[in-house]
Amino acid sequence: MVLETLNPMHYNITSLIPDTMPVATVPILILMCFLFLIWNHEETSSIPGPGYCMGIGPLISHGRFLWMGVGSACNYYNKTYGEFVRVWISGEETFIISK
Repeated sequence: MVLETLNPMHYNITSLIPDTMPVATVPILILMCFLFLIWNHEETSSIPGPGYCMGIGPLISHGRFLWMGVGSACNYYNKTYGEFVRVWISGEETFIISK
């Protein structure tokens, strides 16, 4: 009797999950996706520069300034985006203006 209760083939795993679980999961997933889209929506800026992209853009921008130095990073962003660029340094939106 003990061996019979320990046998995993004895139990039907699908009987442990209620039938309403997939029905309830779909609206929850749709709601989570909708909230995720709303949370990540940002107004498009008329100023060129790297995108925000869930906070990854500011991390990459700040890392580039730390790694390359201010002068080289400014030259890189000016070649990539033009004379007026929006970047993030230390989590703050910073504008680079050069000619």
